[in-house]
Amino acid sequence: MPSAVDLVTIGRANMDLYSRDIGASFADVPSGFDAMVGGSPTNIAIGTARLGLTTIALTAVGDDEIGSYVKAFLAREGVITDYIPTKPEGKTAVAILGVMPPDRFPLIFYRDNAADLYIDRADVDQVPLAAAKALLLSGNAFAKGPCRDASLYAGEHAGTLGLTRFLDLDLRPDQWSSPGAFADTMRRLLPSLDVVIGTEEEFHAALSTGISPAMSGQPLSAAERAEVDDFVTDLANTIEMVVVKRGSAGASLVDRGGTHDIPGFPVEVVNTVGAGDSFASGLITRRLAGDSWPDAVRYGNACGAICVTRHGCSLAMPKPGEVESFLEEWQ
Repeated sequence: MPSAVDLVTIGRANMDLYSRDIGASFADVPSGFDAMVGGSPTNIAIGTARLGLTTIALTAVGDDEIGSYVKAFLAREGVITDYIPTKPEGKTAVAILGVMPPDRFPLIFYRDNAADLYIDRADVDQVPLAAAKALLLSGNAFAKGPCRDASLYAGEHAGTLGLTRFLDLDLRPDQWSSPGAFADTMRRLLPSLDVVIGTEEEFHAALSTGISPAMSGQPLSAAERAEVDDFVTDLANTIEMVVVKRGSAGASLVDRGGTHDIPGFPVEVVNTVGAGDSFASGLITRRLAGDSWPDAVRYGNACGAICVTRHGCSLAMPKPGEVESFLEEWQ
């Protein structure tokens, strides 16, 4: 067991297959797909490990070759995999992605009976949370299965231990039984955390009593954005910090003192998938290192900007020297 841990992540993991042919539709992919590991919380485990944190990934794999691939990939990236159980009742998940920049990235999940849905309280008890500084929860992990209860349990236990509890809203509409299920769950959960990270669309889905445009990938109206601002302001009065991701525009910090906008970096987009996870990796890394919130968000913005200029997702996440060089160019 490591004597000191920076971060524990909990939630899904899968093999990602990314089209090698940028701009091609699925029907026209001639060169095949590149393999890597994905899933938002596991991406953040990889991103933070690349940036120097000691990170434990709590996920689960099936008793299959894809599971072996996932664990080996994570180990090569420096992520601690000792607490990843094998769940023979499930299969390791797969995601397949097309890359059609600047704004089309069709994504298909194969998560029927995914092994990570079977993470349970006993698995959480195996993780040395008392040795950690922070816990990263994923909104998607609360959608269904034993993983939902295990995530609640992990969050409560981390709170009693004094860990900083981050949650990335990580909305995947097709993983929820109904739009209302996501909203009901998030509205109950969010006030019990320390830091919540999400896009405007994800926050709108969390506040909605009906079907949010975010559930179908539609843009929000000005009135809906105003609703998000009110919701986020109310939430910020009960927790330490709310971080609203705004894509190329950067991110906003919202706390009891108000809203502070941190601009992004204009870059040429190759692939936006994974940019939010790279952003969270940078933000969490620098926040745990003692940076101010604005400095940590600026670092996260740089990580996200670097990621979108590259092909892939977890493999596109930067290492420390790359982020510093990027930021120097923008002084």
